[in-house]
Amino acid sequence: VALKRMLNFNVPPVKNSTGEPVWKVLIYDRFGQDIISPLLSVKELRDMGITLHLLLHSDRDPIPDVPAIYFVMPTEENIDRMCQDLRNQLYESYYLNFISAISRSKLEDIANAAIGANAVTQVAKVFDQYLNFITLEDDMFVLCNQNKELVSYRAINRPDITDTEMETIMDTIVDSLFCFFVTLGAIPIIRCSRGTAAEMVAVKLDKKLRENLRDARNSLFTGDTLGAGQFSFQRPLLVLVDRNIDLATPLHHTWTYQALVHDVLDFHLNRVNLEESTGTESIPAGARPKKKNKKSYDLTASDKFWQKHKGSPFPEVAESVQQELESYRAQEDEVKRLKSIMGIEGEDEGAISMLSDNTAKLTSAVSSLPELLEKKRLIDLHTNVATAVLEHIKARKLDVYFEYEEKIMSKSTLDKSLLDMISDPDAGTPEDKMRLFLIYYISSTQAPSEIDLEQYKKALTDAGCNLAPLNYIKQWKAFTKMASAPTSYGNTTPKPLGLFSRVMNTGSQFVMEGVKNLVLKQQNLPVTRILDNLMEMKSNPETDDYRYFDPKMLRGSDSSVPRNKNPFQEAIVFVVGGGNYIEYQNLIDYIKGKQGKHVLYGCSELFNATQFIKQVGTFDSN
Repeated sequence: VALKRMLNFNVPPVKNSTGEPVWKVLIYDRFGQDIISPLLSVKELRDMGITLHLLLHSDRDPIPDVPAIYFVMPTEENIDRMCQDLRNQLYESYYLNFISAISRSKLEDIANAAIGANAVTQVAKVFDQYLNFITLEDDMFVLCNQNKELVSYRAINRPDITDTEMETIMDTIVDSLFCFFVTLGAIPIIRCSRGTAAEMVAVKLDKKLRENLRDARNSLFTGDTLGAGQFSFQRPLLVLVDRNIDLATPLHHTWTYQALVHDVLDFHLNRVNLEESTGTESIPAGARPKKKNKKSYDLTASDKFWQKHKGSPFPEVAESVQQELESYRAQEDEVKRLKSIMGIEGEDEGAISMLSDNTAKLTSAVSSLPELLEKKRLIDLHTNVATAVLEHIKARKLDVYFEYEEKIMSKSTLDKSLLDMISDPDAGTPEDKMRLFLIYYISSTQAPSEIDLEQYKKALTDAGCNLAPLNYIKQWKAFTKMASAPTSYGNTTPKPLGLFSRVMNTGSQFVMEGVKNLVLKQQNLPVTRILDNLMEMKSNPETDDYRYFDPKMLRGSDSSVPRNKNPFQEAIVFVVGGGNYIEYQNLIDYIKGKQGKHVLYGCSELFNATQFIKQVGTFDSN
């Protein structure tokens, strides 16, 4: 909503205006691009009158009779470039929107440039948009993508970090969270664990919200904020969690669709990049192997199949794709019939949509065709994505890993020794084995004896594993052991449901034999458990000493603040140090059972196990 308002020159778009939109160009930097691209497609931008969208630092030609909307971070180089645009008189008028608040001195730089270029009248509006976060789902956001290594797990947990570096990281996180709440139009009640980076974020965010509320004339939370009325009757709860409370989940093998896509494919800001296998035609000896085609697909909110199945166990997804395909094939015959009636057998969709609708038959055909073709596009997309995932599952025995890890995390009996799993040359990549071992190490109440550990290390090394991550996890475990009891993960294991029913049939796209049909049982992961305690006001040793901040209270320490006693309806969970789709899905599944309640999941960065292991493996072993 905020972006659409900005692209409409900062006035709310009128719903039923029939006129043409005002044509305009959009100029963004990489930050702006990352914020817009998961939310608005090129077609949607065009519908809003954006004919061209260009990066600020690209070579742009002057278009003197068109207004330009800028959406950029207020950095030194961006502002220099904007001043240059003004001097070169590139556009008719300038609407300058800053992703994060611009400082007074930088604003003066722009003003001076405008005066010097005699362009003061052309700078129509300057806005702080407070949109410095990336929304990936209606209920999920991450802070940044461009320089995420600055706020990464590794950056926050470096042993040699200086206080000033830590301050900078915390300020960056708080700036984004502040933007998030300005956009939401709500002041949260903040809870966080003590003695962690999450606590530092809480203290700073509380201060920043307070200062803004105190300055009543310029407060961003009064009257006609964007989300006014969205949460107005009750304030949301913000739970700030530190990644260190649970390092097993980010390493865990996954079994739901979205988490698997993120784990095994290249999935980034809602776009998945696949290498297409070019078929298995034999390559003549000595010839160069064919270059693989890269294809990318957007998995978005408008993709109904994705929305319905992203949280489903993989076998269910395969089955659903198959069903969709069959129902489409039935309709496809209908399409062929319609096309032949219309005499456009070979034509593409473009030509179809341009036909004049002169008869009822044509009209019905034209209206049902685009819908069918869209359906076909989604089926093809998910067939390709699911097939790519399935190849990984089968090649690496990911179903076995997932089931084994669930048993470890829930302290169930294991049917096969961990050493056997690690030494099995057919099961998984070295990294899969490392992930499994780390989960075992993190979850065990008693750390393995030195003799056992040496044996495991040897097996891991023989399997080609890099042991660097283990050094960090050992230190981390020793440290957290002093701090708290090990985290429990409930005690349920996935139930195998016999082999697949429909998918096993010969007619299916997916050859699932040998893959276990595992079904998940809802059990709350640590992050979800913490949220449940705090949202439902349950007393629990795990969360009883969480700090409590209410930025609306003028003053008062933790203890003297009158606390909200009622359970919350809305909550935001934010993980400082990075999040993942397993946790996100677990929260969504949890809240489904709670009538009328909502949860949003946010994290400083989103990483999969591979990226997390890389970060953990780069700490110095000293």
